[in-house]
Amino acid sequence: MKHLPKHLRPRWRYLAVGIETWPDATLSRGAFQREVWYAAQNLLGDPGSADADLTVVRFRHGDGVGEALLRVRRDEVRAGRAALACVDDVDGRPVGLRVRGVSGTIRACEERYLGRAGGLVDERDVVFEGEPRRGHVRERVVDVETPRGFVGATDADI
Repeated sequence: MKHLPKHLRPRWRYLAVGIETWPDATLSRGAFQREVWYAAQNLLGDPGSADADLTVVRFRHGDGVGEALLRVRRDEVRAGRAALACVDDVDGRPVGLRVRGVSGTIRACEERYLGRAGGLVDERDVVFEGEPRRGHVRERVVDVETPRGFVGATDADI
């Protein structure tokens, strides 16, 4: 089968997405892709979801932070960003997503926007709600372990 001429091939844009979760959460690429597809389908409907064609190209997650590279059709970048804004959990684990940037090639997207995810910087004892607790520190963000689960805080809160 012959390739399509260049002017008939689909044109893509690549979204660099930062991922943030609680430190004990583990996410898989398949589960993340499934949630992105569900969010796109629920927001845009079947035709809109098919037009956007959101696909995870690269995925990395560990110690509560990660990043992903998603492919979306060139004319559907706004719809793809809106669908990503609807993803609030993956496999029942709360997740925060932030689009770091959009690029026309995978290489440019990786060079400009990916590789900046800060890993688990420090684990130390902190005082929160008058009790000593274990805190997972990343830059200026602290995830404090409590009996009810994790609580997000900043340097000023502890």
